[in-house]
Amino acid sequence: MSEVQVVRGEMQPWTDHTTPRPALAALLTDVVPANRRTLILGPHAPQLIESVLAHSADVSILVRSVADAQRLGEDFGPCLQVIAGALDGLQAEPYDVIIASDGLDRVLGYDSADLSWTARLEAVRALAGPGAVVVLGLENEFSLVNLLDSRPAHERHGDDEWRPLHDDPTRPVSVDQFRAALPWTAEVYADFASRTYVRADVAAAARPGELPTRLAVAAVETVDVPLLSPAHEGIDTAARAGLLPAVPTGWLAVVGVQPPHDVYAQTADAVLTAGQTLTGWDIALTGDPGPAAELLSFDPAVVPATVPAGVSVESVLFRLAAAEDVPAFRKLAAELGDWVTASPVIVRWDDVIYDGESFAHGVSGWVSEGAVEKEDLLAAAWVRFHDRLVGQHRRHPWPSWMIGDDLVSAWLGMSGVEPPEPAQATSPDTVAATTEQVAHGKELADALAAVLGKPATVDVRTSLAEAEDAKHKLFELKGHVYGLERTLGFRNKAMKTRENRIRELRGQLQRLTTAHDRIRGSRTYAVSRVIFHAAQVRKPKVVARKLARRIRKR
Repeated sequence: MSEVQVVRGEMQPWTDHTTPRPALAALLTDVVPANRRTLILGPHAPQLIESVLAHSADVSILVRSVADAQRLGEDFGPCLQVIAGALDGLQAEPYDVIIASDGLDRVLGYDSADLSWTARLEAVRALAGPGAVVVLGLENEFSLVNLLDSRPAHERHGDDEWRPLHDDPTRPVSVDQFRAALPWTAEVYADFASRTYVRADVAAAARPGELPTRLAVAAVETVDVPLLSPAHEGIDTAARAGLLPAVPTGWLAVVGVQPPHDVYAQTADAVLTAGQTLTGWDIALTGDPGPAAELLSFDPAVVPATVPAGVSVESVLFRLAAAEDVPAFRKLAAELGDWVTASPVIVRWDDVIYDGESFAHGVSGWVSEGAVEKEDLLAAAWVRFHDRLVGQHRRHPWPSWMIGDDLVSAWLGMSGVEPPEPAQATSPDTVAATTEQVAHGKELADALAAVLGKPATVDVRTSLAEAEDAKHKLFELKGHVYGLERTLGFRNKAMKTRENRIRELRGQLQRLTTAHDRIRGSRTYAVSRVIFHAAQVRKPKVVARKLARRIRKR
């Protein structure tokens, strides 16, 4: 354990929460020069500290929490000099490298002066030597997540992240303002939820469905913030307007060195780096992809080294569905059916690139244990597309009663998969033919959704739409219940009428039976029976002789 140096402005008891950021660690690995005197400013996750220690021999870290400082001293030992205190209390010789990727919001203590963001930046500049490499983060107040946050302003920050909450007119709120405020020439990256970093000029040129936009959407959907509307709509709209670098959750400025890649993104537990070329993107994956899931695993070997420029097939299908252009949708689905072949790679329309003429796999490396049949791959892709089309309440030309397995089966038919022969139901529990056709595809789609993860929270607009749908279904069910109640009432009345009629008939039968028994027991009935039998005698002499013989015997 190394000894912790304490300067003015330390906070105790206190701790600053940090989260691992593999994409940022990969970026720091590329930009931090070797064997330089380095200062890490503010709270950083151990993974980031390790990436800096791997390159620099003389590394110091300044954290305002004494508890955090002691923990870092125990974890890293003498290879890391730990300083507890505030930025305005640090007096040291200039550093060759300053890493402040957490920004300048958590570098002041309780007793620190009320320094504006510009004043804190000036303090950082004073600690940087000539030609220093500086990595500086900045939270974006104009971020899409901040604009769509459904919480009131006073509920967005808790006591566990103490920071100045008053308005600071000196804080930059755009890429241009950020560049202008820095005393150095810097390369700025758009930071999407600390999972994807895109060079600002590359982000400005990205359009909906292209690689940077898709990675940005996937990153922002992991933010655990209650939103007013879906984040993907705002990101796509900003990309269409060329304003994608204006709406990220933050920015990262790199001073003194040129990062080698345009995109750093976390995918699974690995890090994807991409560099833009004239025809597309050069792709590389680093790090451990993590353990395999139940049905799927991430295989970096199947991710192509180059990905062509173009938009995702899903974006084109969404556009055709919204325009109700069913013939063009059917034509594209048929082309996709011809392109897909049996393979262990799980096909996703949101990661298949379409340049107007041909298709190509994107950066998704999720594979199954063995090769999957073409029909099952198409079923999984269409099931995922159905969930995203219907789940996002997008416009489409198909009727509501066709939603579900029937619609997926129709899309499979468009892709060249023959629909199953309809079988006559033998019982109420008989599975429909369409359900059986897409069953395996559903398993693959559900497994893929599990490893990719769903949005951390459901936005208010989607919740209201789902509530309205539930209200409409409830109204229809109430009408159905009312109809069933009326039918049951009519049947109940008919059954009561029949019951009364049966009771009347039973009463009549009982009275007739009693009268019949009374008649049979009377002498008149006995005499009538004797007369009846006597009338049946046709040979009286023969009867008389028989009676005489019987009398003689007795």
